[in-house]
Amino acid sequence: MEFIEWLDGKVKILDQTRLPLEEVYLELSTHQDVAQAIKEMKVRGAPMIGVIAAYGVALGARNIQAGSKAEFLTKLGRIAQVLASTRPTAVNLFQAIERMQIAAQKAEDVASIKAALINEAQDIHANEEQATRRISRFGAELIGDGFTVLTHCNAGALATSGYYGTALGAIKAAREQGKSIKVFATETRPLLQGARLTAWELMHDGIPVTLITDSMAGHFISKGEIDCVIVGADRIAANGDVANKIGTYTLAVLAKENGIPFYVAAPTTSIDLSLPSGEQVPIEHRSPEEITHIQGVQIAPEGVEVANPAFDVTPHRYISAIITENGVIRKPYQAGLRKFCPSPLNSS
Repeated sequence: MEFIEWLDGKVKILDQTRLPLEEVYLELSTHQDVAQAIKEMKVRGAPMIGVIAAYGVALGARNIQAGSKAEFLTKLGRIAQVLASTRPTAVNLFQAIERMQIAAQKAEDVASIKAALINEAQDIHANEEQATRRISRFGAELIGDGFTVLTHCNAGALATSGYYGTALGAIKAAREQGKSIKVFATETRPLLQGARLTAWELMHDGIPVTLITDSMAGHFISKGEIDCVIVGADRIAANGDVANKIGTYTLAVLAKENGIPFYVAAPTTSIDLSLPSGEQVPIEHRSPEEITHIQGVQIAPEGVEVANPAFDVTPHRYISAIITENGVIRKPYQAGLRKFCPSPLNSS
């Protein structure tokens, strides 16, 4: 399934807000269109946000009129700022934008910059797709035959631009190895990415999935019905702390208490070595209406006070392993993350 494509000056995406009831594709022709799609979560998932932001920079560059390279780079910087302001937590967004700006600086003139930015965006897309395949193979080795795996939010192809995904990629690859795998998916309130997206992906791939509410996870874990938990990540700090969809921390504590592994699967573009720990991760707070309404229907009293953090931070002590495209990292995470993430964009 292709959920994002570059089509001759436009970006085609599957509108994830319409799933699972409708499969509607959108064509985005400006960087403003891309920024709006990210803000409204028509496209989401940390690796996918990085990919579409790169394409957004390329789209914006096509419309820049400049008499010199210096003027062009100044205008490009404004476009980058618009895209960077869309969502604060997923570091892939900022890594991709930085890569695009470096590519622009290396090119010699305006015409070559525009061409270089399209090539760089397509390279970023290809890099993420390749990363998901390697993550999936490494992750599959941690999933035993007959396992029931619990996952949270959506870390599949919809979230990563690759066929496999990260957390769901490991599950898909385990199935391709002939293992009998079942999945429990949390609904993932408030926007129901598990119910709407993960269940849709797994059913599409013929993988048995049981949908549960977020608050049911402890029940099934305590009853011994879950063999491991595997999730994605939006940002991983230098010490191994992980920021992911709100509710991830709860699952990690439950897994630790009940003696089952808790795995995080993410590309190295989700690693931020500039942050010593998860305490420094910027946490996005979203609209109260996401809590007070479901699919436009009000479910809470008018005027009630609402808190809506989109992410939480899981301390590294609860994490059994971090699965990247370069291999599986175990404690001590500080050394392992530096070894497996040598990118010059990720040095502190």
